[in-house]
Amino acid sequence: MSDLTPLTGEPLALDLVNTRPTDADLLAVPADLRVWLSLQANRFPQARGFAAVDYTSADLAAVRKVRECTARVLDHARHGTQPPPDDLKALNRAQRAAPAIREVTWNGTAVTATHSRTGPLGTQLTAWLAEAAADLLTDSAVVRIRQCEADDCVMLFLPAHPRRRWCSAARCGNRVRVARHYQRHKPA
Repeated sequence: MSDLTPLTGEPLALDLVNTRPTDADLLAVPADLRVWLSLQANRFPQARGFAAVDYTSADLAAVRKVRECTARVLDHARHGTQPPPDDLKALNRAQRAAPAIREVTWNGTAVTATHSRTGPLGTQLTAWLAEAAADLLTDSAVVRIRQCEADDCVMLFLPAHPRRRWCSAARCGNRVRVARHYQRHKPA
């Protein structure tokens, strides 16, 4: 895939896994993490705040660990096989590092509750991402997740339509269609 712009719009855990296109890493340095989080700003409660943080190399390493564990567990879950126990433990550890709480407040007319996490922001981010992975991995739709059919693409997607074949019609879909057209019309 030549376009290294992160794909977004899939479940958050898939968007995270998809930051590893073929022969690249879209989360190579802490600044990349901020860019990716800014693209996810409307996806989970604290994403806007997370996009404004200066992350450390340790924060990035923790997010990348969640990404790698999620990718391995997801590969097994979508095929109905047992995932590596160490990866499951790592995802659970990441969630426990920033405990989730429901904060209750009075908004002037009623009591409301919001989901939040405690701890340093980098740890909270990793916990949110591990929780998103847990949500996806335990969803019955996990078995419908597909890999893009373009030859050089490793992106995953959850198709809304059963005939969807590519991670993005504008990226891989167009590339495959253009290649097919060229093959049909190339001089002999």
